[in-house]
Amino acid sequence: MDSNLFQKWPKIPRLVNEVFHITEKIDGTNGCIVIHNYSEDFSNKNYIYIDPTYTYAVAAQSRTKLISPENDNHGFAKWVQGNAEQLIKDLGVGYHYGEWWGKGIQRGYGLDHKRFSLFNPNKQSEVCYNVPYILEENIRFLSKSIEDCKERLIEHGSFAAPGYMKPEGLVIYAERAKCYWKVLIDKHE
Repeated sequence: MDSNLFQKWPKIPRLVNEVFHITEKIDGTNGCIVIHNYSEDFSNKNYIYIDPTYTYAVAAQSRTKLISPENDNHGFAKWVQGNAEQLIKDLGVGYHYGEWWGKGIQRGYGLDHKRFSLFNPNKQSEVCYNVPYILEENIRFLSKSIEDCKERLIEHGSFAAPGYMKPEGLVIYAERAKCYWKVLIDKHE
C-alpha cells in the first residue's frame, strides 16, 4: 500500500473554543506579502527582493496574481520592495494578507498616502497597520440553533443510532469558510 496516498481526516476543533474578531471592512485593494526561504531554484519565481545573505526572497500579490513594480497594483509591489528588509524582520516566512488602501484607491479615506493593513491581528510590523477592531476582539460565538440541536439530541438520543441515549454532540460546518467545529454534550463547555 502506498503511504503517500493516505490522508488522515483532520482533527475537528471544538466550536466553544473558537474565537472571533470583529474588524472594520476597509475599502481598498487586497494585497499579500509573500516571504519565502530563498532557494537556488528560483527561475520560475517572481521575487521582487532577495536579501543580501540569500536567506529570504519576497514577492507581492494582488487578489488574483503575482505583481511586480513594473506590473503593479496601485504601487503595492513597489512599496513591498522598498520595505522588504523590515517586512522580513517583522513578519517572517509566510503569506501575509491585508488591504492596500488610501490615496487613489477606492474611497481614499481622505489620506494623502497609501498604507497596508494586515488582516492577522497577531502580526505586527513597523511599516504595516492592522485592520482596526470596531467593537471588541475574542467574542464567543453563541447560537440558539446550536443549543436547540443539542437539546434535541439530549431528549431524543442519537439520530444515527436510534435508541442510543448518550450521543456525543454536534459538528458544525461553515460552508464558506470550509471548516468544521464540534460541540460536545458531555463536556462542560
